[in-house]
Amino acid sequence: MTNAQATDKHPGELADVPGWFPALDQMLFTWFLERQQKQGTRGDLLEIGVYLGKSAILLGHHLQPGETFTVCDLFEGDAPDGANQAEAAKSYSSLTRQAFERNYLSFHDTLPTVIAAPSSVVPAKVAPGTCRFVHIDASHLYEHVHGDIGAAHDILRPDGIVVLDDFRSEHTPGVSVAAWEAVLNRGLRPVCLSTQKLYGTWGDPEPLQEDLLRMLRQRTDVGLSVQEAAGHRLIRTRSRGIKPPPFPTSRHYVAPVPVQAPATEVAQARAARPARPAPSRTRRIVRDLLPPVVTRAVRRARARRS
Repeated sequence: MTNAQATDKHPGELADVPGWFPALDQMLFTWFLERQQKQGTRGDLLEIGVYLGKSAILLGHHLQPGETFTVCDLFEGDAPDGANQAEAAKSYSSLTRQAFERNYLSFHDTLPTVIAAPSSVVPAKVAPGTCRFVHIDASHLYEHVHGDIGAAHDILRPDGIVVLDDFRSEHTPGVSVAAWEAVLNRGLRPVCLSTQKLYGTWGDPEPLQEDLLRMLRQRTDVGLSVQEAAGHRLIRTRSRGIKPPPFPTSRHYVAPVPVQAPATEVAQARAARPARPAPSRTRRIVRDLLPPVVTRAVRRARARRS
């Protein structure tokens, strides 16, 4: 992962918000959240690590009446230890709370509940068993991810979804260790894997997986494979040119001005060519009286002279 550049401009579309949120994961987030809504599943939303708000903006769009959306990030605050401080300075130097709030409010009328602090304070701020969806995308250090996964376990409803970012990236081995440790030793059940994220639950994954497989098998823009490992069914997904799902534009969106397609060279040449004058009365009489062979010969002679 490289450091995405912040912008001082109000975003017009979700794609204008800097951050790492591939189209495949935008589709999967949307599918899980819409499935919960269709099934009448209620509960709050939580995101740990927001950067400039790209995934938070999508999550907030799926907030139902009476639910609470909470986000947690250090923003400009001090990290809890030296390793985390170095990580934040390297990858998130452009992150400010002001930039996050500007981006979020471009798409929503009100802000989520913002916790500007280390993720270790989340259990004291979010009640146990209240959330239906938790996205963890904060520190990549093993100790912090281990703690974030434990917090998600306690905060989620029994059938809730947790999403772990960067579980397989080369530069984030701490996330990989914490994620697979949770699968092998802490009861986390994988639902599916994308190129970047692990989607899991501490509930029964089978109904989710069956519905997900039915949806994915109808798409040609998502690569799909199913494997078994350590007693877990792993649904692997990858992009095959997938486009992000439709998402509302922001209050600052300006539609592009249509550009008229340029005329072809042939059309331009024809338009610039002066109209041929109508033949005189005498020429018309001669043309009508002469045999066709003579008329063609006269035309050829005129063409050679021109």
